[in-house]
Amino acid sequence: MRELRTGVWFWQSLHPGWNEQQWWPQLVSSYGIEVRDDFLLFDPLGVPAELQERATAVLLTAPYHERDASRLGLPVYTPPADTWQDWVEKFGVDPERVRGMQSDDLTSLRSGEADGHFHGPGPWPFGINAYAGREDNDLILWLPSISAIVTGDSLSDFGEGLDIQLGGRKHVTRDDVVRRLRPLLDLPVELVLPAHGEPTDRAELERLLS
Repeated sequence: MRELRTGVWFWQSLHPGWNEQQWWPQLVSSYGIEVRDDFLLFDPLGVPAELQERATAVLLTAPYHERDASRLGLPVYTPPADTWQDWVEKFGVDPERVRGMQSDDLTSLRSGEADGHFHGPGPWPFGINAYAGREDNDLILWLPSISAIVTGDSLSDFGEGLDIQLGGRKHVTRDDVVRRLRPLLDLPVELVLPAHGEPTDRAELERLLS
């Protein structure tokens, strides 16, 4: 764990659900960030005890980044899980194979067993604004109070540097995602905090989106 700047903490953990068939590295990134009177955990896994005791809420950049979120006993703010119709659109799945099926993501939040709050692109609580990446539930969260973005898989480092990650989606191209994310360059972004990979800076964002 290290403090990137005052009130912005970064750590990495080994993902217990990882196997060699995954296209993303086993080591995943999480953040703890002071935002006014709150201390927010982003895509948390293996939260250090000194940060967990300060935390007031969890925010996810994507539903499949649930990680430890539902086990922390905190309100969770997240994009909604995929529906079977989403799988058909995004991956070209035969609808007859998946009709009526439900995602395993966020089950405790969707059932009401945990305190879940579902949001898409646009304004979020805590003064945050969310931008759609490769899809409306894989988001880039803009935190104006610290001039930082926290990014889901759409903009991550899977071992070869920060890049656009489509993850097998068939409904968008790389150019589509770049166009969708280019408004980020109009923001005074200083820190780029990916859910996979090391924190980086505006220069990397400009390299990808210019």
